[in-house]
Order: sequence, then structure tokens, then C-alpha cells
Amino acid sequence: MSIIVTDPVEQTRVPFLRGILTRSLQNVGLSFTEAYEIANQIRKNLNGDAELTTDDLTAMVVDLLKEKNYEDALERYGKSPPPMPIQIVDRGEQPQPFSKGRLSQSLEICAFPSGERYRITSAIEQQLLNDGAAEITSTELAAFTHRYLLEHEPPEMAQRYLVWVEFARSGKPLILLAGGTTGCGKSTVSSEIAHRLNIVRTQSTDMLREVMRLMIPERLLPALHVSSFNAWQTLPSSNENPTSFETHFVDGYLTQAREVAVGIEGVIHRAEHEQLSLILEGIHVNPALQERLMHQTNAIVVPFILAVLKRKQLRKQLQGRGQQVASRRSERYLEHFDEIWEVQSFLLAEADRHQIPIIPNVEISETVRLVMETIADRLAQEYTGTPEVVFAEP
Repeated sequence: MSIIVTDPVEQTRVPFLRGILTRSLQNVGLSFTEAYEIANQIRKNLNGDAELTTDDLTAMVVDLLKEKNYEDALERYGKSPPPMPIQIVDRGEQPQPFSKGRLSQSLEICAFPSGERYRITSAIEQQLLNDGAAEITSTELAAFTHRYLLEHEPPEMAQRYLVWVEFARSGKPLILLAGGTTGCGKSTVSSEIAHRLNIVRTQSTDMLREVMRLMIPERLLPALHVSSFNAWQTLPSSNENPTSFETHFVDGYLTQAREVAVGIEGVIHRAEHEQLSLILEGIHVNPALQERLMHQTNAIVVPFILAVLKRKQLRKQLQGRGQQVASRRSERYLEHFDEIWEVQSFLLAEADRHQIPIIPNVEISETVRLVMETIADRLAQEYTGTPEVVFAEP
């Protein structure tokens, strides 16, 4: 299937590319998910070989922006870019045009709403144009952005940005350790954070466990071959009933977590060796392991536990897992809801004991904001440079 977009004024004919449209929509303030959804919908609507003008394409985009009530993006979309774009010129690199999208991504750590980020990046661009800045280095742009935040935004936002720039230039990888019970939203939140911080590597401990199950027979490590919420049934003492069910259950969970920890530590060491940032999420990422890993690597490790603090909400999310992914049958999770709730209670108590941040997951945008704040707070413990040092040209 071939879709051609023509521009009668420029006399050009180019293929329709969802990636290009997605990026242009991100530049007017939409998230990647929102922008890709619109680009994908337009591709489906065209449905086959077609030829349309740039005006036709703009009209289709505008209609979808209206339909989805993206009013801020609608106001910005289709406006002409500045006639002479600012060039980012760094020694030894090809000049790059100034991008509000890239600058907006560098502000993610400040936890601004997407609309606010667009307002700030547009204001910075306009000030640079007013100053006649045809060329600027990335260091100068970062310093300019920091000054703008100091002058126009709450002071903690400028400090978070300064710390983020210092961290980015340190060359150290960032490793996020996201723990939490089954169904609390670890995968969803991790995916959102990965996109926002441009972290290309994520790892689920469930996937590690699946690989280990293929390599290690059940008779050697039986707890590895069952779900975390019923691993207690594989313990030798599980039929003797010397203690409470809760003690059996926690012992089973910890037995499996210790076995999976071998793979977790391997992934962490590999990320450190390759100097790649990583998000590692899963029920096996418990507070004791998080604390230990913080002292076993030179990377910047940010641990946290996600929690759904209301039983009714967690039950609803477990039901949703069965609807979203066929292999995740909600009945199985609901049958073991008490055990799943019990592991969360254990993880929260352990998080409190080990002083690991607990982040309630009620609404995704607020949860992401809280994770960003947690990352910023952790970086602030490691990086304390002044603007004069951080923004010094290499």
C-alpha cells in the first residue's frame, strides 16, 4: 500500500510516514502515545493506495484533534515554523536544528504537564529568536533553559533541570528498580517512564523467571516453577502447618525472589558494564534486594515500590489484566487475591523498614509525576554542581 502526500506550492511528492506525523504532533504537545494513535488512525482511514495534498492531511489531523479534544495541540498544529531555524552547533558534530520536542524531553525530570513543557520550550525558542541567535551550542542552550526556569518557574524546577543535565553529562547509567505486587501497574508505569526518559532497555523479572525455568528443572528449584503467590506450597514445611498461612506464604515468596535475584543481579551488572540505563520491574524486586543493589553498582540506582492501597481498585486492575491480555486470565488472579494482597502488605512493611519510597498508583499521570520526583530526589543526592561548573563548555 502506498500513500503519497503532495505539496502543490513546493511541487513535492513524498510518502506518508506515521513516524514523521507522530513527531510533528509531539512537537505541539502530545505524548508519544497520543501522537502515534492519531497518525495510526489516519493511516487506517486512508486504507490503501491514495494521494492527498498537505492541506488534505492537515484537515484530517485537525478533525481528529477536535474529536479527541486536544485543544492546546489544535491551536498550535499547522502553524509555520520559524523561517530561519536555530542551529545547534557542537564541536565535532553535525549541526542540528533546534527541536522543541528534544528540549521538552529534557524537561521531563521537572514533572511539568506536557502542555506546560510546550509553553516553556516555545518561550525559550522565541527568546532565542528575539536575541538573534542563529547558532548555539547544546551547553549554551542548557544554560539558557536553566536561566529561563530560574526566572519564570518555581526554583525547584530549575534545580531539578540542573541536576539532570549534570547527571546526563556524567556518563553514568540510570537504573530504576520498580517493585510491587501483581497487578499494581509496574509494567504500564515503567513503559511510560522509559518513553519519557528515552530509556531503551526494560526488563521484567517475570521474563527472567521464564528463562530460568527453561534452564533449571523443577525438581531442583520447585518454587521457581509456580506463581509468586503460591510458591509457599512448594516448601517442605507447607504441609506440616507449624505456623500461620501468612508465614508460609511470605517464606514461599522470598524463596522464589531469592532464586530470581541471581538473574536480576546479572542484568544489573550487564547494564553497568555496557553503560546503559535500565528499568527493571517485577514482583521479585523487593525492598531488601533494592537496598542491596544500591551498594553493588556504580550506576545511579533509584528504587521504589508501586502500591494500590485500596482492595477494590486492585481487584479491578486484576480483572483488567484478563481483558487486556488473553494469557493473563483474571479468574486465576482473583482466586488468589488474598495472597496477592498479602504480598503487597509484606512489601510495604519492608519498604518502610528499608526506607524505600512507596508510590501509590491511582492515576497514571500522577504516578508518573511522583516517580519523576523520586528520580530527581535521588539524583540530587549524588549531583550538587553549580551552574558555572555544569554549564562550562568542554
